[in-house]
Amino acid sequence: MNIEDRNERYSYLHHLECGRCSKIYDADVPQGFCVCGAPLLARYDLKAVRNAIKPSEIAPRLPNLWRYHELLPVRLQESVVSFGEGMTPLTEMGEFGASLSLSRLFTKDEGLLPTGTFKARGAAVGISRAKELGIKRVAMPTNGNAGAAWASYAARAGMESLVVMPADAPEIARAECAIAGSRLYLVDGLIGDAGAISAGAVANQGYTDVSTLKEPYRLEGKKTMGLELYEQLGWRVPDVILYPTGGGVGLIGIYKALQECIELGWLVEKIPRLVAVQATGCAPIVKAWEQRAEASLAWENASTVAFGINVPKALGDFLVLQALYGSGGCAIAVTDDEILRSQSAVARMEGMFICPEGAACFAAVEKLSQSGWLNPTDEIVVINTGTGIKYPDTVQVEIPTLKKGASLPFE
Repeated sequence: MNIEDRNERYSYLHHLECGRCSKIYDADVPQGFCVCGAPLLARYDLKAVRNAIKPSEIAPRLPNLWRYHELLPVRLQESVVSFGEGMTPLTEMGEFGASLSLSRLFTKDEGLLPTGTFKARGAAVGISRAKELGIKRVAMPTNGNAGAAWASYAARAGMESLVVMPADAPEIARAECAIAGSRLYLVDGLIGDAGAISAGAVANQGYTDVSTLKEPYRLEGKKTMGLELYEQLGWRVPDVILYPTGGGVGLIGIYKALQECIELGWLVEKIPRLVAVQATGCAPIVKAWEQRAEASLAWENASTVAFGINVPKALGDFLVLQALYGSGGCAIAVTDDEILRSQSAVARMEGMFICPEGAACFAAVEKLSQSGWLNPTDEIVVINTGTGIKYPDTVQVEIPTLKKGASLPFE
């Protein structure tokens, strides 16, 4: 961590507020979600932040997400649990963009974070705040990567963790949880079934529920994607941001970050159009957006190769939809075949092995470009949420085997 004046105020967290009914909660005691069933959102004394810090003063800080500590919920620097997460690169995707006549296509590559996915952001902030609040045991259901991240950060913090995931979750994520010492269980079902089992441990065994949006602080870690992107572009924003959407916490977080920057007076231009990308095998947000609904309905028989976005009903779906409507964005679904083709195309053209969820966004870029929703001169950023190395089963190739001393065949 950056060594700063210990007398300096580290966080300007003020209170928690229900995202639906606006009920106020004390931020300095452990909180789950609102009595109305909606997620709680962290609110800051933004007037004090505006007086305390300017964007130019952030630049000299160490390149991790804690550089934005005034807008994060951890009160004391010594409470931070960190692997150095944050400041992932913004990489131009020139050849892939050129293939679609797009001149300004970029990806923010979250696959370079600790544990290999953007889930490290939420785990870093969530575990740090849990530690600060005196929480000793955390439990969660997961499709894989969130469990791996939270298990790792919990181990670093000296906390116990319990993780329940669907039996067909990626094996690498299982191994990450197990080696970090988490109590790991598999369930023959989807993430909702895992959540029911995890809830039992919360009710009966003294665990704190840290599942998606059932605690307020994972969202704050994900928010830093928006803050970083804004800073990396020279304190301006792109025209479009595409985000693979299951629970949608990252998209909600990016929108929240931009709204806070507007309130701070840092951002005066219009915000980017946000795009929620889902798979045709699980597209509740897309269906709700098409109907201009306030919330989604649970998707039946959900299935997709992009396992991280296989979420039939997100707790924060109404917040995702608010972000889409508020930014003038859209929601779009792509097929598994399109996802796998885009994953392969990005690897061939750009040399990047991205996760299937990130590949879904590149498939969406192609469809939105062809439809005219994207303009050739738009500045477009795809959030690649993880490294493809965690999904080896998405690559099916036949590799020839040669005998010792054999010559390579001519091509």
